[in-house]
Amino acid sequence: MNDNSNSLVWHAGWAAAVQRPSEGFHPNWSLEGFAGHTLRQVVRVTGSGTRARIRLSNRYGSAPLEVTGATLARTDKGAAVQESTVRRLTFGGAASVRIPAGGEVHSDAAELGAELTAAPFTEPFASLTVSLHFARPTGPATFHAQAYATAYRAAGDRLTDPDPAAFGETTRSWYHLAAVELADGGPARRDAVVAFGDSITDGFGSTLDADRRYPDALAERLAAAGMPRPVLNQGIGGNLLLNDSAWFGERADNRFRRDVLDRPGVRSVIVLVGLNDIGFSEVDLPTYKPAPDQPAAALIAGYRDLIAQARAADVRIIGGTLLPFKGAEYHTPAAEAKRQEINAWIRGSGAFDAIADFATALADPDDPEALTPAYDSGDHKHPSDEGYRQMAAAVDLTSL
Repeated sequence: MNDNSNSLVWHAGWAAAVQRPSEGFHPNWSLEGFAGHTLRQVVRVTGSGTRARIRLSNRYGSAPLEVTGATLARTDKGAAVQESTVRRLTFGGAASVRIPAGGEVHSDAAELGAELTAAPFTEPFASLTVSLHFARPTGPATFHAQAYATAYRAAGDRLTDPDPAAFGETTRSWYHLAAVELADGGPARRDAVVAFGDSITDGFGSTLDADRRYPDALAERLAAAGMPRPVLNQGIGGNLLLNDSAWFGERADNRFRRDVLDRPGVRSVIVLVGLNDIGFSEVDLPTYKPAPDQPAAALIAGYRDLIAQARAADVRIIGGTLLPFKGAEYHTPAAEAKRQEINAWIRGSGAFDAIADFATALADPDDPEALTPAYDSGDHKHPSDEGYRQMAAAVDLTSL
């Protein structure tokens, strides 16, 4: 195969931040991995193009990962695909690929064709299905724990099977799939927006398979305003600004370059992280370790590090204020005082290029330390679908 991937200019389409295998909040397959399975995963892209490629990650693998085969298709519903749109993916011209421990690979470019794309992708944005076949045991899988999207598993090679009946096992995580990138034959452009942070960016509590996280709502708002731009969600549930976690990923200031600045065509990033650094020390839970009692000044220094990294890469950085969380398990007077101090700094320091005042947009007018009930998913710290929509509405589109 004569692949022309290297001659194409690639743009962001979809991405997920990867993390080490763990049990997470709900049952998943990351610790057991795959053996003789086909894994089918559905993603919604927010860019457009006539060619696509995927990026597979074995970043947290302890051994090489063998991918026996891969396909890309237009999604029908759930695990079903539109049969005429199935494209077999190759890697350096080969149907299979071996990814070293700690490594990542891109597939070759796949011609999407008129039946696979609506050019340009408009609302509803195109849902693409990536299927991966693992003939041999993989060992523990690099994954994204809180996808709020269903992944499907079947025995054997079902790469081209349009019938969802074989895919009888499901979880709510993504595995090994780190990005879908798109090309249209045009020149390079810098227009992608990255939403970066913890579970509130990740979309915790949003409706399963409905794409109602705040970055999804922001992409839809940009398109409705006649300003269509890719929006990448690089949130990780439970993520910390200042500490690595076995459960919740590498700390934000360590993964910022990989998950934001190294993505193709990034113009701006919205940062919303720090609430877990404030709250984890207030409760004694094993998944919340390490949980040092971080002063507000330490978090502000962490934000300044992100700002310096973004400025050095000529990427605009927008600071998101920390949402109210009264009633959540780690809300205390000390934690609330830190949130107030940090938000006052975000609003008043001028350190960021712009501000997204999520806290004000979602605060209960009768009790500003709490979320407005209609915007509360029920745990008093994560927004509902409507709350996520209000977050997107709080972003000044001109700031991007």
